[in-house]
Amino acid sequence: MSRPRLLPLLMLSGGLLAGCKLLALGQAVEWPAGLPGIPSMGRLDGMLIASATASAPPAPVSPDPVSPNPVSPNPAQHGAAPAAAKPSTAPAMPVPEPDPVSIAERAVLESLRERRGQLERREQALAAREAVLAAAESRLKSRLDEMAALQARLEKLEQSRNEREEAGWRGLVKTYETMRPRDAAAVFDELDMPVLVRIVDRMREAKAAPVLGAMRPDRARLLTAELARHRSRANDPDGPDNSQDARR
Repeated sequence: MSRPRLLPLLMLSGGLLAGCKLLALGQAVEWPAGLPGIPSMGRLDGMLIASATASAPPAPVSPDPVSPNPVSPNPAQHGAAPAAAKPSTAPAMPVPEPDPVSIAERAVLESLRERRGQLERREQALAAREAVLAAAESRLKSRLDEMAALQARLEKLEQSRNEREEAGWRGLVKTYETMRPRDAAAVFDELDMPVLVRIVDRMREAKAAPVLGAMRPDRARLLTAELARHRSRANDPDGPDNSQDARR
């Protein structure tokens, strides 16, 4: 910015002061009307103001700042000029919107989130428990299958043993059936009663009757009673006598 020049201002103020003095002097002196060569008061005022203005130096003109975008003197070349330049305003700061979720809704959401976590943990625990139960069930089923196979094997072995035992008894019975009744009776009088009962029970009635007739009467009576008890137990496998024989 350029400093104001004092000399032109002093000259302008001096000219104005001189004009004011002359104006006051002219008003104090009464000039005769119609005197040639003497101007009137209106003309004198105009002359003083014109002389003061002419004697004053021109005021310094500060150079305008160069516009970065000079405007073309002919607005028709670049289209119509805007009607009025809008004042530049700074962009307003965005006002933060209030949170639409209230405190109560947030509490409800937190409660639902916690409940969902609990349900997920419970579901995981149930899944783990089901996996453990499935594994235990699989092991139990495997053990049951093993026990069933073992039981079938034992039953097969028992059946085979019974068949062999029965074959042995049948051979012994056939031997006594081919003997003479008196000779067979002499042997039966000395045999143990359980063995004798098993042999006579497997003999045909036509072969057993002569042998019983040739035995001693006391042994024949005892054999008849034991044979009846044995056949009764065979018809009633759950009887007390069978239980005692099983324990023996």
